[in-house]
Amino acid sequence: MESNGKRSALHRTLTTDDRRLPLPVLNIHFSNRKRDNAPESEPVEKTEQQSTKKVKAPAPTKAARASSNSSTSATPFKVDNTSPIHIQVVAGSYDRVLHGITATVTPTTTTTSTPSKNKKKAASETTTTSYKVSFADTFLFNAHASAIRGLALSPPSAPTPGQKGGQKVLLATGATDERINIYNISAHPPSAKAADDQKLLNSITPRPVLENPKNRELGTLLHHSSNITRLVFPNRSKLLSASEDSTVAVTRVRDWALLHTFKCPIPKAQGRPSGDTAALGAVPAGVNDFAVHPSNKIMISVSKGERSMRLWNLETGKKSRVLNFPKDVLMEIGEGKHSTGEARRIVWGEDEFAVAFDRDVMVFGMDCRPRCRVMRQDVVGSRMTKVHEIKYVSLGKQEGAEEGAEEKNVLAVATEDGRILFFDTAEKELLEPPAPEEPKEGAGEHKIKLFEAKTPNAKLIAQLGGKTAGVLGRIKDFTVLPIEEEETGKRSWFIASASSDGRVRMWRLESNDLLVKEDEGLQAGRQVGELLGTYETENRITCLGAFVMIPRPEGSVESEYEFDSEESEDDDDSDDE
Repeated sequence: MESNGKRSALHRTLTTDDRRLPLPVLNIHFSNRKRDNAPESEPVEKTEQQSTKKVKAPAPTKAARASSNSSTSATPFKVDNTSPIHIQVVAGSYDRVLHGITATVTPTTTTTSTPSKNKKKAASETTTTSYKVSFADTFLFNAHASAIRGLALSPPSAPTPGQKGGQKVLLATGATDERINIYNISAHPPSAKAADDQKLLNSITPRPVLENPKNRELGTLLHHSSNITRLVFPNRSKLLSASEDSTVAVTRVRDWALLHTFKCPIPKAQGRPSGDTAALGAVPAGVNDFAVHPSNKIMISVSKGERSMRLWNLETGKKSRVLNFPKDVLMEIGEGKHSTGEARRIVWGEDEFAVAFDRDVMVFGMDCRPRCRVMRQDVVGSRMTKVHEIKYVSLGKQEGAEEGAEEKNVLAVATEDGRILFFDTAEKELLEPPAPEEPKEGAGEHKIKLFEAKTPNAKLIAQLGGKTAGVLGRIKDFTVLPIEEEETGKRSWFIASASSDGRVRMWRLESNDLLVKEDEGLQAGRQVGELLGTYETENRITCLGAFVMIPRPEGSVESEYEFDSEESEDDDDSDDE
C-alpha cells in the first residue's frame, strides 16, 4: 500500500484484510439527477464583503439532525432509572494508539424518610439517585504510523429483524501518515457470556478487559496526500475528510468509492506570521475544519493562512461564495495584523454557526453577520485562554414554551485551562460591549486612541471542570451525550472529556445545570457538573468520540462477522439526502 510521489486518483485503494479493492473516481451524485463530471472549484477571487446576503439553508428534518456530526445530537437516548448505561468511548493519541473504553454508569436509587412534625401526617419520602461509573478496555489498536489527528463515528445502522450481530457503528481515524483507517464497532455492549469468558483474563490484567470480537479493522483509505485534519460522517452513507493538501474528500460508505474532491486554493505567501510552521519556501496550507449543515446540502470550510471561510454547495459540488472576516472583528478577538487570522474550528447551530479562532469564538447569524463573541476577559473571569473545541448542546423544549417552539441551544467551549464553558448565544441574552476607555496621554499634545469594541458578548451560563474541580490540563476534545428518562421525560447529559495528560473523565449534568434562574438562586457562570470517574490512558490524547450503546434486543443472534447488508442500509440513507 506504500506509494512514492504523487498518487493517481484511479489507483487509490481500500485494503481489507489481504485484499485490495480499487476505488475509481466516480461522478458526484449528491442530488437525484446525474452530472457529467462535476467541475472542481475555481481559485479564490478577490470579492467584496458579502455579509449582507443571507445563507438560504433548508430546514433539516429530525432524522437529519440526529445523524449530523457537525454539532451534538439533539435526540436524547431514552433510559430508565434502574438499568445501567453503557457508553463506548474512543480516544486517539499522539502515540499512535487508539483506545476503546467502555464506561458503565450504574444508577443507585436511595429513599430516605423524614418524619413529619405533625403526627397526623405521614412521613415524607425523598428519593435520590446517585451514579457510579466503571471503565473497561474494549480494544487497543496501534492504529497509525504517526500521531492520530481526528476521528469520527457514524450513526448506528438501522435495526433489522434477525440481523446477525445486531447494529453497528463505523469508526474512521485520520493521522499525520496521510491515511484514514476504517473500523467496525458494535453498537451493543458485550454479552454476559463474553464477560464470563474474560474473567480469567481480568484476574491477571491491571485493568478490567471487556473485549468485543465484533470490533475489527476493515481497511485503509488513501484519498489524501498530506496530514488528515478532520473527519465527519454527516449520515450513514457518506464520509467527509479534510487534509492539509487543501482538499475535502467525499467517500461513499457502501463501496468506499471517492465521489468528489473539493479543492481549496493555497494562499499566497505574505510574510511570516507568528505561529508559522511551514517549511522554508512554503506557506501554511490545508483545511483546518469544515461543518456540514444538518440538511446535508451546504458546507462551510476554513483553511490555514486565510482570513475567510468558504461556502460549498453539496448538491452541485461547487463553491458557492467566499465570506471574509471583518477586520474590526478580528481586532476585537486578538487576531490583529501580525496574527494569522485563520479560523480553527466551525460548527452549525440551530439558526447560527460558530467559528473558533486561536483564543476566541465568533458567532454568526444566518445572514453571515457577526452576532456576538464569546471569550471576553471580563465575562470568562480570566485572561484570554486558548480554545480547543466547540460544540452546541440542545437543552430541549423549555418549560412554558409554546407548542412547536424550537429547542434552546447553548454553545460549549473547551479551553486550555481545563474548563468547558457554556454560553447562551440568543440575541435577547447578549451582553453589551464594554464602554470605551479614555484616550491615554502620549508624547506632546497627541493622545493615543484606544480600540473601541463594538461586538456584544454571549452570556456565560455555567462552567465545568477547571481548577475548582481539580482539572488543570487542557481539554483537547469532548463529547456531549443527552439522556432522557422514559417515565418523567427529564433530560440530563453525560460528558466525556479528554485531556493532554492522558485522562478521560466522565461527567454528569443535571437538567437545571444549564438554566439560569436568579429567583431560584441559580447564578450565571457557576460551577456545575458531577465528576463520575477518571480513566488513565497513559498517552497524550488528541481526539475523542463517544456514543451510548444500544441494549441488545431479545432473541438477536450473536455473530463475529456482522458487516453485511450494508448496501441496503446506504440506499435507505441516500433517500434522505
